[in-house]
Amino acid sequence: MGILLEKRIYLFTPDFRIFLEAAPLHGRLQHIRDGPGLFRRYPNGVRTLTTFRYDDLSKRQRQFVDALAAQTQNPNVDRQYLLDVIDATDIYTVPPAWIVQDSRRRTDTRGVYHVPEIREAVHTIPAAAAAEPVAAPAAAPATVAAAPTMNLAGAAVMGMTGGDRAHLIPNRESTYVPWGHFSSIEKILKAKIFYPTFVTGLSGNGKTTMIEQVCAKLKRPCYRVNITKQTDEDDLLGGFRLIDGNTVWCDGPVVKAMEDPAGGVLLLDEIDLGSTNIMCLQSVLEGKGVYLKKIGRWVTPAAGFTVLATANTKGKGSDDGRFIGTNVMNEAFLDRFPVTLEQEYASRSTEKKILSKAMAAVNVDDADFGDHLVKWAEIIRKSFAEGAVDEIISTRRLVDIVKAYAIFDDKMTAINMAIARFDDDTKEGFLNLYTKVDGDDVVATEAASADWSSMDPDARVELNVPYENKDDAKNLGAKWDGDKRTWYTTAGHLAADDRLTAFNPVAPTEDVECPF
Repeated sequence: MGILLEKRIYLFTPDFRIFLEAAPLHGRLQHIRDGPGLFRRYPNGVRTLTTFRYDDLSKRQRQFVDALAAQTQNPNVDRQYLLDVIDATDIYTVPPAWIVQDSRRRTDTRGVYHVPEIREAVHTIPAAAAAEPVAAPAAAPATVAAAPTMNLAGAAVMGMTGGDRAHLIPNRESTYVPWGHFSSIEKILKAKIFYPTFVTGLSGNGKTTMIEQVCAKLKRPCYRVNITKQTDEDDLLGGFRLIDGNTVWCDGPVVKAMEDPAGGVLLLDEIDLGSTNIMCLQSVLEGKGVYLKKIGRWVTPAAGFTVLATANTKGKGSDDGRFIGTNVMNEAFLDRFPVTLEQEYASRSTEKKILSKAMAAVNVDDADFGDHLVKWAEIIRKSFAEGAVDEIISTRRLVDIVKAYAIFDDKMTAINMAIARFDDDTKEGFLNLYTKVDGDDVVATEAASADWSSMDPDARVELNVPYENKDDAKNLGAKWDGDKRTWYTTAGHLAADDRLTAFNPVAPTEDVECPF
């Protein structure tokens, strides 16, 4: 049915669910594609040619539409999105002919196809649940509607991951250097075995970024949820929301991750900040699924789903006050993580690579500054471990110093700004220490002047070996540390054969002592 008002035609589908508007163009109407109906221009008006319904699809076709709808409710999808979903699932090996070879699904944009069934591939509330009382604001009507077109949970998650909003896959960072437990996390996700993993370590050492970058490399959707004391069951599993005057059920990020056909990765960030409210995830961590009691629906995890959690503590709280707000976590909850990975700060050689790429990203060319920053941070961390200082310099803070240097073009200004929040004594001590590290007396202790024969012959010596020279280093007796992903040798080896000094070995002892 069409109604002509003010030179516009207002159209309704037979069931009056879809409201369309079309402006006349040279006596004809433009192509209109919205909702389940497909409309095309005709000299004598507009009529429905075809109606696409989710229920009319085959089981395999519905599975594919479910995979498409997992991350987007836009009925128009491009060929690349189809390929990405195919890569992440085993439903099809090539874009399905019922989409790409159906002329009725073509849009005015080349390579974009109309799949309105996506909008129907959403979870609706069962009739039984709709009859139950719904807690809602006083102004809310008593009706319960289907989930809205906007994927609220997905949009919220993407605000945290920063990745492609259509796919929930984090963006790959060109400056990222894989290190730490990167390879272990990669193996866990590649296996597509449900294997909850707890990653712990001091702040700023790349735990969260590591997980996101593994997901980016493997093209796995990452549902990152930042846990706080206020995080409750509704935030995680979903709840009723008042949208456009209707009380609507919206799946939470946990449910979205569990049902993602591409093998969703649920990242519970800073999990040790949570209260006992997160105990609602017990069955999720067992791989059994979860029951949404408010709507009477059982959620079963899709193949490849797993859970990763990060924390600054091991779930035992923080006695030194450094991580205020962290809690002693329930032992039964922690026991559902079969493995714990302790993330240390990067080795000196790795951290140099990180800063080198960070500098390149902001057009800074100062390798010496990067080397001195790494040595400076290393001494401070050693002093922190010994209890001599209460503050620490993380890898993240070093990267921030590099950015400040690019902005202000002054080393000491950049360092001072990065440590300004520390107390005056600590700040002064850190600045004085960097002055010493940046001095000629410290630089002289590097490889060229080191007396390797005077050191413990078994002392480990780190090497800076470019990838293209790895075979040369190996032939000269260098060894590869797969865990730290660095090359190394011993002081005794260097004393007997100094050819490896070409790879800038780092002495195992320091001439600079922390002045605290």
